[in-house]
Amino acid sequence: MAEGTNSKMNIAIIHPDLGIGGAERLVVDAAVELASRGHKVHIFTAHHDKNRCFEETIADQVSVVIPILKLKRSTKVVFYCHFPDLLLAQHSTLLRRMYRKPIDYAEEITTGMADLILVNSNFTASTFANTFKHLNAKGIRPAVLYPAVNVDQFNEPTSSKPNFLSINRFERKKNIQLAISAFAMLYSPNRVLKQQDISNASLTVAGGFDKRLKENVEYLEELKDLAEKEGVSDKIKFITSCSTDERNVLLSECLCVLYTPENEHFGIVPLEAMAAYKPVIACNSGGPVESIKNGVTGFLCDPTPQEFSSAMANLINDPQRAEEMGREARRHVVESFSTKTFGKRLNSYLVDIHRGKED
Repeated sequence: MAEGTNSKMNIAIIHPDLGIGGAERLVVDAAVELASRGHKVHIFTAHHDKNRCFEETIADQVSVVIPILKLKRSTKVVFYCHFPDLLLAQHSTLLRRMYRKPIDYAEEITTGMADLILVNSNFTASTFANTFKHLNAKGIRPAVLYPAVNVDQFNEPTSSKPNFLSINRFERKKNIQLAISAFAMLYSPNRVLKQQDISNASLTVAGGFDKRLKENVEYLEELKDLAEKEGVSDKIKFITSCSTDERNVLLSECLCVLYTPENEHFGIVPLEAMAAYKPVIACNSGGPVESIKNGVTGFLCDPTPQEFSSAMANLINDPQRAEEMGREARRHVVESFSTKTFGKRLNSYLVDIHRGKED
Protein backbone atom coordinates (compact mmCIF):
# COMPACT_ATOMS: atom_id res chain seq x y z
CA MET A 1 0.00 0.00 0.00
CA ALA A 2 1.12 3.53 -0.64
CA GLU A 3 2.23 5.39 2.46
CA GLY A 4 1.04 8.81 1.41
CA THR A 5 0.29 11.29 -1.34
CA ASN A 6 0.38 15.02 -1.82
CA SER A 7 -3.10 15.06 -3.38
CA LYS A 8 -6.00 15.66 -1.05
CA MET A 9 -9.28 13.86 -1.59
CA ASN A 10 -12.95 14.65 -1.09
CA ILE A 11 -14.25 11.77 1.02
CA ALA A 12 -17.88 10.97 1.84
CA ILE A 13 -18.61 8.55 4.67
CA ILE A 14 -22.14 7.11 4.56
CA HIS A 15 -23.60 5.47 7.67
CA PRO A 16 -27.32 4.86 8.36
CA ASP A 17 -27.47 5.71 12.07
CA LEU A 18 -24.72 7.65 13.82
CA GLY A 19 -25.48 6.60 17.38
CA ILE A 20 -23.18 4.88 19.87
CA GLY A 21 -21.56 1.55 19.07
CA GLY A 22 -18.46 -0.08 17.65
CA ALA A 23 -19.43 0.60 14.02
CA GLU A 24 -20.23 4.22 14.81
CA ARG A 25 -16.96 4.62 16.70
CA LEU A 26 -15.11 3.42 13.61
CA VAL A 27 -16.92 5.98 11.42
CA VAL A 28 -15.93 8.84 13.73
CA ASP A 29 -12.33 7.61 14.00
CA ALA A 30 -12.09 7.33 10.21
CA ALA A 31 -13.40 10.86 9.72
CA VAL A 32 -11.08 12.37 12.32
CA GLU A 33 -7.98 10.57 11.07
CA LEU A 34 -8.62 11.32 7.39
CA ALA A 35 -9.37 14.97 8.13
CA SER A 36 -6.13 15.21 10.11
CA ARG A 37 -4.32 14.22 6.91
CA GLY A 38 -5.80 17.15 5.04
CA HIS A 39 -8.64 15.39 3.24
CA LYS A 40 -12.08 16.98 3.03
CA VAL A 41 -14.42 14.62 4.86
CA HIS A 42 -18.23 14.63 5.02
CA ILE A 43 -20.40 12.20 7.00
CA PHE A 44 -23.88 11.44 5.66
CA THR A 45 -26.36 9.73 7.97
CA ALA A 46 -30.11 9.21 8.20
CA HIS A 47 -30.19 9.66 11.98
CA HIS A 48 -28.05 11.65 14.41
CA ASP A 49 -29.31 12.16 17.94
CA LYS A 50 -27.17 14.81 19.63
CA ASN A 51 -28.08 13.33 23.00
CA ARG A 52 -26.88 9.86 22.04
CA CYS A 53 -23.75 10.13 19.94
CA PHE A 54 -19.98 10.32 20.21
CA GLU A 55 -18.62 13.65 21.29
CA GLU A 56 -16.48 14.25 18.20
CA THR A 57 -19.40 14.71 16.27
CA ILE A 58 -16.30 4.91 2.69
CA ALA A 59 -19.81 3.59 2.42
CA ASP A 60 -20.54 1.69 5.59
CA GLN A 61 -22.80 -1.23 6.58
CA VAL A 62 -25.43 -1.04 3.82
CA SER A 63 -24.15 -1.74 0.31
CA VAL A 64 -27.29 -0.62 -1.57
CA VAL A 65 -25.88 2.93 -1.90
CA ILE A 66 -22.90 1.73 -3.95
CA PRO A 67 -24.64 1.70 -7.38
CA ILE A 68 -25.77 5.30 -6.79
CA LEU A 69 -22.24 6.38 -5.92
CA LYS A 70 -20.89 4.60 -8.98
CA LEU A 71 -23.08 6.69 -11.33
CA LYS A 72 -20.20 9.13 -11.35
CA ARG A 73 -17.50 7.03 -12.95
CA SER A 74 -14.59 8.87 -11.39
CA THR A 75 -15.90 8.08 -7.90
CA LYS A 76 -14.03 5.35 -6.05
CA VAL A 77 -16.08 3.42 -3.52
CA VAL A 78 -14.72 1.67 -0.44
CA PHE A 79 -17.23 -0.56 1.35
CA TYR A 80 -16.49 -1.39 4.99
CA CYS A 81 -18.35 -4.56 5.91
CA HIS A 82 -18.78 -5.07 9.66
CA PHE A 83 -20.74 -8.26 8.98
CA PRO A 84 -22.91 -9.44 6.06
CA ASP A 85 -26.35 -7.92 6.56
CA LEU A 86 -28.15 -11.05 5.38
CA LEU A 87 -26.73 -12.97 8.36
CA LEU A 88 -28.01 -10.33 10.77
CA ALA A 89 -31.53 -10.29 9.33
CA GLN A 90 -34.13 -12.83 10.43
CA HIS A 91 -35.02 -15.65 8.02
CA SER A 92 -37.24 -17.51 10.50
CA THR A 93 -40.41 -17.90 8.42
CA LEU A 94 -41.20 -18.69 4.80
CA LEU A 95 -42.62 -15.20 4.32
CA ARG A 96 -39.45 -13.61 5.71
CA ARG A 97 -37.26 -15.81 3.53
CA MET A 98 -39.27 -14.80 0.45
CA TYR A 99 -39.03 -11.16 1.48
CA ARG A 100 -35.29 -11.30 2.15
CA LYS A 101 -34.28 -13.28 -0.95
CA PRO A 102 -34.12 -10.33 -3.40
CA ILE A 103 -32.58 -8.13 -0.70
CA ASP A 104 -29.89 -10.71 0.04
CA TYR A 105 -29.19 -11.09 -3.68
CA ALA A 106 -28.95 -7.31 -4.06
CA GLU A 107 -26.53 -7.15 -1.15
CA GLU A 108 -24.10 -9.54 -2.82
CA ILE A 109 -24.35 -7.82 -6.22
CA THR A 110 -23.97 -4.28 -4.87
CA THR A 111 -21.17 -5.24 -2.49
CA GLY A 112 -19.20 -6.60 -5.43
CA MET A 113 -19.49 -3.24 -7.20
CA ALA A 114 -17.21 -1.53 -4.68
CA ASP A 115 -13.66 -0.69 -5.75
CA LEU A 116 -12.37 -2.02 -2.44
CA ILE A 117 -14.02 -4.06 0.30
CA LEU A 118 -12.71 -3.85 3.84
CA VAL A 119 -13.74 -5.96 6.84
CA ASN A 120 -13.06 -5.61 10.54
CA SER A 121 -11.43 -8.99 11.24
CA ASN A 122 -10.21 -12.23 9.72
CA PHE A 123 -13.29 -13.83 11.30
CA THR A 124 -15.52 -11.51 9.27
CA ALA A 125 -13.38 -12.08 6.16
CA SER A 126 -13.97 -15.82 6.47
CA THR A 127 -17.69 -15.28 7.01
CA PHE A 128 -17.76 -12.94 4.00
CA ALA A 129 -16.20 -15.62 1.77
CA ASN A 130 -18.64 -18.29 2.98
CA THR A 131 -21.64 -15.98 2.62
CA PHE A 132 -20.90 -14.32 -0.72
CA LYS A 133 -19.84 -17.43 -2.61
CA HIS A 134 -20.27 -15.86 -6.06
CA LEU A 135 -17.96 -12.98 -5.16
CA ASN A 136 -15.44 -15.38 -3.66
CA ALA A 137 -15.52 -17.49 -6.85
CA LYS A 138 -14.73 -14.35 -8.84
CA GLY A 139 -11.70 -13.65 -6.65
CA ILE A 140 -13.35 -10.70 -4.91
CA ARG A 141 -12.00 -10.89 -1.39
CA PRO A 142 -11.95 -8.25 1.32
CA ALA A 143 -8.91 -6.81 3.03
CA VAL A 144 -8.80 -6.65 6.83
CA LEU A 145 -8.66 -3.24 8.49
CA TYR A 146 -9.00 -3.57 12.25
CA PRO A 147 -11.01 -0.94 14.15
CA ALA A 148 -9.07 1.15 16.61
CA VAL A 149 -9.22 2.98 19.91
CA ASN A 150 -7.91 6.39 20.94
CA VAL A 151 -5.30 5.35 23.48
CA ASP A 152 -4.63 8.93 24.62
CA GLN A 153 -7.93 9.08 26.51
CA PHE A 154 -6.75 6.51 29.05
CA ASN A 155 -4.24 7.10 31.83
CA GLU A 156 -2.48 4.41 33.81
CA PRO A 157 -4.62 3.71 36.89
CA THR A 158 -3.06 4.32 40.28
CA SER A 159 -5.10 1.58 41.94
CA SER A 160 -7.83 -0.93 41.24
CA LYS A 161 -10.55 -2.67 43.21
CA PRO A 162 -11.64 -6.33 43.03
CA ASN A 163 -14.40 -5.18 40.71
CA PHE A 164 -15.23 -6.89 37.44
CA LEU A 165 -16.70 -4.82 34.64
CA SER A 166 -18.97 -5.79 31.75
CA ILE A 167 -19.59 -3.20 29.02
CA ASN A 168 -22.10 -4.10 26.33
CA ARG A 169 -25.40 -2.97 24.89
CA PHE A 170 -28.32 -4.54 26.76
CA GLU A 171 -29.07 -7.07 24.02
CA ARG A 172 -29.45 -10.83 24.46
CA LYS A 173 -26.83 -11.59 21.82
CA LYS A 174 -24.26 -9.96 24.10
CA ASN A 175 -24.66 -12.90 26.51
CA ILE A 176 -24.28 -10.74 29.63
CA GLN A 177 -25.87 -13.44 31.77
CA LEU A 178 -22.57 -15.31 31.43
CA ALA A 179 -20.81 -12.55 33.39
CA ILE A 180 -23.42 -12.69 36.16
CA SER A 181 -23.37 -16.48 36.45
CA ALA A 182 -19.56 -16.57 36.41
CA PHE A 183 -19.40 -13.90 39.11
CA ALA A 184 -21.92 -15.80 41.23
CA MET A 185 -19.71 -18.91 41.05
CA LEU A 186 -17.02 -17.02 42.96
CA TYR A 187 -19.35 -17.26 45.96
CA SER A 188 -20.55 -20.84 45.43
CA PRO A 189 -19.62 -23.64 47.89
CA ASN A 190 -17.38 -25.19 45.22
CA ARG A 191 -15.59 -21.94 44.43
CA VAL A 192 -11.91 -21.92 43.48
CA LEU A 193 -10.99 -19.24 46.02
CA LYS A 194 -11.94 -21.11 49.18
CA GLN A 195 -9.24 -19.44 51.28
CA GLN A 196 -9.47 -16.02 49.63
CA ASP A 197 -11.51 -13.18 51.09
CA ILE A 198 -13.83 -12.06 48.29
CA SER A 199 -16.34 -10.21 50.44
CA ASN A 200 -15.55 -6.93 48.68
CA ALA A 201 -15.59 -8.32 45.13
CA SER A 202 -18.25 -6.80 42.89
CA LEU A 203 -19.52 -6.72 39.32
CA THR A 204 -20.58 -3.67 37.35
CA VAL A 205 -22.77 -4.23 34.29
CA ALA A 206 -22.76 -1.12 32.11
CA GLY A 207 -23.71 -0.40 28.53
CA GLY A 208 -25.90 1.20 25.93
CA PHE A 209 -29.58 1.26 26.82
CA ASP A 210 -32.55 2.70 24.94
CA LYS A 211 -35.86 2.57 26.79
CA ARG A 212 -37.67 2.73 23.43
CA LEU A 213 -36.28 -0.68 22.52
CA LYS A 214 -38.32 -3.53 23.96
CA GLU A 215 -35.37 -5.92 24.05
CA ASN A 216 -33.24 -3.48 26.05
CA VAL A 217 -35.95 -3.08 28.68
CA GLU A 218 -36.78 -6.78 28.90
CA TYR A 219 -33.18 -7.96 28.97
CA LEU A 220 -32.18 -5.58 31.74
CA GLU A 221 -35.00 -6.97 33.89
CA GLU A 222 -33.96 -10.54 33.02
CA LEU A 223 -30.41 -9.79 34.15
CA LYS A 224 -31.60 -8.24 37.41
CA ASP A 225 -33.80 -11.29 38.02
CA LEU A 226 -30.83 -13.58 37.36
CA ALA A 227 -28.67 -11.66 39.84
CA GLU A 228 -31.42 -12.05 42.43
CA LYS A 229 -31.78 -15.77 41.69
CA GLU A 230 -28.01 -16.29 41.97
CA GLY A 231 -27.98 -14.50 45.32
CA VAL A 232 -25.55 -11.75 44.26
CA SER A 233 -27.89 -8.84 43.52
CA ASP A 234 -26.35 -6.83 46.36
CA LYS A 235 -22.92 -7.12 44.74
CA ILE A 236 -23.92 -6.20 41.18
CA LYS A 237 -24.47 -2.66 39.94
CA PHE A 238 -26.30 -1.93 36.68
CA ILE A 239 -25.48 1.29 34.82
CA THR A 240 -27.37 2.23 31.66
CA SER A 241 -25.99 4.48 28.92
CA CYS A 242 -22.96 5.83 30.75
CA SER A 243 -20.99 8.68 29.18
CA THR A 244 -17.46 8.30 27.83
CA ASP A 245 -16.02 9.89 30.96
CA GLU A 246 -18.07 7.60 33.21
CA ARG A 247 -16.96 4.57 31.21
CA ASN A 248 -13.32 5.60 31.54
CA VAL A 249 -13.68 5.92 35.31
CA LEU A 250 -15.24 2.45 35.48
CA LEU A 251 -12.35 1.06 33.45
CA SER A 252 -9.74 2.73 35.63
CA GLU A 253 -11.23 1.27 38.82
CA CYS A 254 -11.89 -2.33 37.75
CA LEU A 255 -9.67 -5.38 38.08
CA CYS A 256 -10.50 -6.64 34.61
CA VAL A 257 -13.18 -6.56 31.93
CA LEU A 258 -15.51 -9.45 31.10
CA TYR A 259 -16.45 -9.64 27.43
CA THR A 260 -19.15 -12.23 26.91
CA PRO A 261 -20.48 -12.19 23.29
CA GLU A 262 -19.80 -15.34 21.27
CA ASN A 263 -18.62 -15.12 17.66
CA GLU A 264 -18.45 -11.33 17.88
CA HIS A 265 -17.55 -9.77 14.54
CA PHE A 266 -14.68 -7.85 16.15
CA GLY A 267 -15.49 -6.19 19.47
CA ILE A 268 -14.27 -2.71 20.38
CA VAL A 269 -14.67 -3.14 24.16
CA PRO A 270 -11.60 -5.40 24.55
CA LEU A 271 -9.49 -2.72 22.85
CA GLU A 272 -10.83 -0.02 25.15
CA ALA A 273 -10.16 -2.20 28.19
CA MET A 274 -6.61 -3.04 27.15
CA ALA A 275 -5.90 0.60 26.27
CA ALA A 276 -6.96 1.38 29.85
CA TYR A 277 -4.34 -1.06 31.19
CA LYS A 278 -6.87 -3.78 32.00
CA PRO A 279 -6.77 -7.47 31.06
CA VAL A 280 -9.83 -8.95 29.35
CA ILE A 281 -11.60 -12.25 29.87
CA ALA A 282 -13.46 -13.10 26.66
CA CYS A 283 -15.00 -15.98 24.73
CA ASN A 284 -12.54 -17.86 22.54
CA SER A 285 -14.34 -17.12 19.29
CA GLY A 286 -14.74 -14.33 16.76
CA GLY A 287 -12.81 -11.08 16.84
CA PRO A 288 -11.43 -11.31 20.40
CA VAL A 289 -9.27 -14.25 19.28
CA GLU A 290 -7.46 -11.75 17.05
CA SER A 291 -7.25 -8.84 19.48
CA ILE A 292 -6.45 -10.58 22.78
CA LYS A 293 -3.21 -12.46 23.46
CA ASN A 294 -4.32 -15.41 25.57
CA GLY A 295 -2.45 -15.54 28.87
CA VAL A 296 -0.64 -12.29 28.07
CA THR A 297 -3.22 -9.51 27.73
CA GLY A 298 -6.16 -11.53 29.01
CA PHE A 299 -7.81 -14.94 28.88
CA LEU A 300 -9.77 -16.56 26.05
CA CYS A 301 -12.25 -19.00 27.57
CA ASP A 302 -14.97 -21.40 26.61
CA PRO A 303 -18.30 -19.57 27.05
CA THR A 304 -19.20 -21.25 30.34
CA PRO A 305 -19.55 -19.78 33.84
CA GLN A 306 -16.99 -22.30 35.11
CA GLU A 307 -14.29 -21.20 32.64
CA PHE A 308 -14.91 -17.49 33.15
CA SER A 309 -15.09 -17.83 36.93
CA SER A 310 -11.80 -19.72 37.01
CA ALA A 311 -10.06 -16.95 35.06
CA MET A 312 -11.61 -14.33 37.33
CA ALA A 313 -10.38 -16.23 40.38
CA ASN A 314 -6.84 -16.26 38.99
CA LEU A 315 -6.78 -12.47 38.82
CA ILE A 316 -8.29 -12.00 42.28
CA ASN A 317 -5.70 -14.39 43.69
CA ASP A 318 -2.81 -12.65 41.91
CA PRO A 319 -3.47 -8.90 41.50
CA GLN A 320 0.18 -8.37 40.54
CA ARG A 321 -0.33 -10.59 37.52
CA ALA A 322 -3.43 -8.59 36.64
CA GLU A 323 -1.33 -5.41 36.68
CA GLU A 324 1.39 -6.98 34.54
CA MET A 325 -1.17 -8.22 32.03
CA GLY A 326 -2.72 -4.76 31.98
CA ARG A 327 0.58 -3.09 31.12
CA GLU A 328 1.22 -5.64 28.37
CA ALA A 329 -2.33 -5.09 27.10
CA ARG A 330 -1.68 -1.37 26.83
CA ARG A 331 1.53 -1.92 24.83
CA HIS A 332 -0.27 -4.34 22.54
CA VAL A 333 -3.07 -1.89 21.71
CA VAL A 334 -0.71 1.06 21.20
CA GLU A 335 1.33 -0.96 18.73
CA SER A 336 -1.47 -2.61 16.76
CA PHE A 337 -4.84 -0.94 17.39
CA SER A 338 -4.33 2.80 17.92
CA THR A 339 -6.31 5.32 15.87
CA LYS A 340 -3.03 6.54 14.37
CA THR A 341 -2.26 3.05 13.07
CA PHE A 342 -5.83 2.71 11.79
CA GLY A 343 -5.71 6.11 10.09
CA LYS A 344 -2.40 5.36 8.40
CA ARG A 345 -3.67 2.07 7.00
CA LEU A 346 -7.01 3.49 5.86
CA ASN A 347 -5.32 6.45 4.21
CA SER A 348 -3.00 4.08 2.34
CA TYR A 349 -5.94 2.06 1.02
CA LEU A 350 -7.70 5.22 -0.18
CA VAL A 351 -4.54 6.57 -1.79
CA ASP A 352 -4.06 3.30 -3.66
CA ILE A 353 -7.54 3.20 -5.17
CA HIS A 354 -7.40 6.94 -5.86
CA ARG A 355 -4.31 6.28 -7.95
CA GLY A 356 -5.95 3.28 -9.58
CA LYS A 357 -3.44 0.85 -8.12
CA GLU A 358 -3.93 -2.60 -6.69
CA ASP A 359 -2.14 -4.08 -3.73
